[in-house]
Amino acid sequence: MKEKTRKQYEARAKIAKAMAHPSRLLMLDLLQKQEMCVGDLTEQVGADQSTVSKHLAILKEVGLVDARKEGALSYYRVTCGCLDGFFSCMETVLLSDLKGRQNSLK
Repeated sequence: MKEKTRKQYEARAKIAKAMAHPSRLLMLDLLQKQEMCVGDLTEQVGADQSTVSKHLAILKEVGLVDARKEGALSYYRVTCGCLDGFFSCMETVLLSDLKGRQNSLK
C-alpha cells in the first residue's frame, strides 16, 4: 500500500480541526438525521444565528456539509455516510478510557 503524503495528513488534520468543537459535532449529528436550515440549527444548538452560520461555513469548507437553496433559506445536510461509524468509534474510546480510569482508582 502506498504511504500517505504530508499533504494528505494535513488534509485529514483540517477535517479533524473542523470537527473539534462541541457545537459542530452536535450539528453534524443533527444533520445526519435530516436537512436543517440555520434557524432550526440555531434553536437546537442554543447559539445565535451568526455563530451557527460560522460553524456551518467551517464544516462546509472541509466538505462535511453542503447546502441547497430553497427560496431565501439554505438547507444543510451531511455529505458523507461514515459519521455514524466515526462517532461510534469515539464513544468506544471514551468508554474504554473511563473504564481504565475507574480501574486505576481501585
